Amino acid sequence: MKVFVTGASGFIGSHVTRALINAGHDVLALVTPSADLWRINDVLHKLEITRGTLQDLHAFQDQLLAWQPQACIHLAWYAEPGKYLNSSENLVSLQGSLNLLQLLAQNRCGQFIGAGTCAEYEITRDRLRETDITKPETLYAAAKLSFQMLGEKIAKQTGLLFTWGRIFYLYGKQEDHRRIIPSAILSIQNGKPFSASPGEQIRDYLYITDVANAFLTLLEQRAAGVYNICSSEVVSIRFILDLIGNLTGRPELLIHGALPYRDWEPMFICGDNSKLSRLGWEPKISL
Repeated sequence: MKVFVTGASGFIGSHVTRALINAGHDVLALVTPSADLWRINDVLHKLEITRGTLQDLHAFQDQLLAWQPQACIHLAWYAEPGKYLNSSENLVSLQGSLNLLQLLAQNRCGQFIGAGTCAEYEITRDRLRETDITKPETLYAAAKLSFQMLGEKIAKQTGLLFTWGRIFYLYGKQEDHRRIIPSAILSIQNGKPFSASPGEQIRDYLYITDVANAFLTLLEQRAAGVYNICSSEVVSIRFILDLIGNLTGRPELLIHGALPYRDWEPMFICGDNSKLSRLGWEPKISL
């Protein structure tokens, strides 16, 4: 299948691109004009590249339409750690995403798969299911949910198959070093103390290649609707950090309780992945 991937040089996008290529699909990868392609260096010779941004479709529109994608996996979105949750850049990403969706829908693309977030849900102490109430608390989550809702309406009007993968917490190779797991690993490996909250937050973490294979499954099974992309396994942040401390042999460098909990931070987030599992997907890498 001919698959157009946006955000292909990013953390998630690079792994999705590699999974598609390994499965025998043809890939046209959208990357920004200044993007460093180090995450996909090993597969560059197996794909086509187009450069541009969602805010300037004209920069790559002719190449995209001439290529005639059969599906799109849309992963490009503003997501700079520490800044993205309430940035107005989310509105820019939302508008660019809608423009892309409309362009593809008008030009006979068969399926559009977007990347959502578990933060779209109203957070409770139960495992979150796709039918649960949504109640985003950040601009990022609200913009994502808005795109999902609008995307479904646009797709219905145009006959496009629309799929939405709500990603929970993820980690793995090539992750941004500012995120908690690589940040803790690098700090301890460099012999520096790592300050953390008490760590009682409960999370649902999934390895990046399992996330990529989830998107591959949604594509190949021509799934429509919303799907949780998660492990369905609960784990505390403290457990993860203690695991890192023990594996590196320097647990004394972890300083639990040195930082307060963040005001917006929910204490329990876990998803139910049974809908995705029914398509034949299952996690391969345990924590």
